[in-house]
Amino acid sequence: MTSNDFTLAQQRLAARRQAREIAAQNHLTAQREASRLASQVSSLPFPFSRLGHAGLTTWDAIRGREGTRPAFRVGQVDAELLDEELVELLKGQVGEGLKYFGPHILDDWSAEILLALRAVIFKLSVWDHDATYGASLQNLRFTDARKSGPVLVSPSKWQKALYGLFTVGGKYAWTRWEYYLLGHDDGYSTPSPLMQRLSRLTTGLTNLHSTAAFASFLVFLVNGRYRTLLDRILRLRLAPPSSQISREVSFEYLNRQLVWHAFTEFLLFVLPLVGISRWRRILSRAWRRTKSLLTSSSSSDPDDEDSSSNAKGELAFLPERTCAICYHDQNSQTSENEVLGAAAAGVIGSAQTDITNPYEAECGCVYCFVCLATRLEAEDGEGWVCLRCGREVKEGRPWSGDVLIEEGEEEEKEREKEAEGLRDVEPRAEVEVEGESEEKREVVEEDSSSDRASQMGRDETYDQEEDQGFMYEDEE
Repeated sequence: MTSNDFTLAQQRLAARRQAREIAAQNHLTAQREASRLASQVSSLPFPFSRLGHAGLTTWDAIRGREGTRPAFRVGQVDAELLDEELVELLKGQVGEGLKYFGPHILDDWSAEILLALRAVIFKLSVWDHDATYGASLQNLRFTDARKSGPVLVSPSKWQKALYGLFTVGGKYAWTRWEYYLLGHDDGYSTPSPLMQRLSRLTTGLTNLHSTAAFASFLVFLVNGRYRTLLDRILRLRLAPPSSQISREVSFEYLNRQLVWHAFTEFLLFVLPLVGISRWRRILSRAWRRTKSLLTSSSSSDPDDEDSSSNAKGELAFLPERTCAICYHDQNSQTSENEVLGAAAAGVIGSAQTDITNPYEAECGCVYCFVCLATRLEAEDGEGWVCLRCGREVKEGRPWSGDVLIEEGEEEEKEREKEAEGLRDVEPRAEVEVEGESEEKREVVEEDSSSDRASQMGRDETYDQEEDQGFMYEDEE
């Protein structure tokens, strides 16, 4: 450190020391003014002096920094919210478990289920450990506010018993009372005068409790002592167990959840762009090829010269009338021995696996048009491994196995091609070819005319026989 930096550091320290001294002098001056104002207020008559002192105390608590501990109040409110969320979570789990016994059980016994859950939670938390689960997460526990001192005192048993009685039994009784009033008020008929008075009394008590709870919460925001109206009545406070322990909550779990949530959202956004289906097809194709190579290498005979040329797929044993793709989709777990045994028994093949609308692949194997087109489209032009021969297929064509071509037509087509080739070189040969074709046409026409004549003769004979039959019937 240079001498210049050392001088600047000394100046900063002196400025901070001077600022602290000025703040202390201002604090002493404010205390003198407050004491002088308090002495003036105390000289007032009894009611005004009491109100004046209360107002000054409240103003000092609001204006000063010592009386406002927002983190402490936030922790208490968070503890209450966590307790309510825990009850709702357990109620949902119980409802999921009871839904198989009937959908009406949760609705009919909702109050009793909440009573049991609150009773169990109260016994395991407040009665045993002087703190609710939410307060434990916030590093807080109940203390007896009637006893002041540096050491916090746990609440007495009667305080905890009354707390459980009001929070568990009181809520259940009030809920059942409201259900009772709603049951007698159907909305169609006028209730009895007694029920009307009870309804008005219940509404008045509800409004009174809400007003008192709101006023208690406002006071809680000022001094942070009692979180709820019940805590204020029973003199129960939530405080950290020791002043030496930090009341800061560890957000490690929350941070981990946020990180994983962001990571999953990132994956959901990126995976469609990367094309996970394409990579999956590539891996599956590589696995099939490797499997077919291993199978062919293990089953091939090195002395056989034709073993390398005859490639076989995993479903090469199927009969020709069966679509290998349909069979693979419906019988993915069936072994080759089972299929051969079924074929020997005459069981293999069905309407669901037979080839419909046959299409031929490049390798010559025949499949259903829909099956072959679906597989080729799914591969995006990268090729598909044939299930019969194991070769790579990239396109298909209509199967021509059911189209019959006469030998005469083939010879005629060949001769026409030869004639077209010789037409430009030898015109006379073209004439001869044309003559031959005309002679053939005449022969074909004569054959067709003779066929038609024979057919007409057969028709006339059949008509004569029918006429003779009718004549015999008339004579009889």
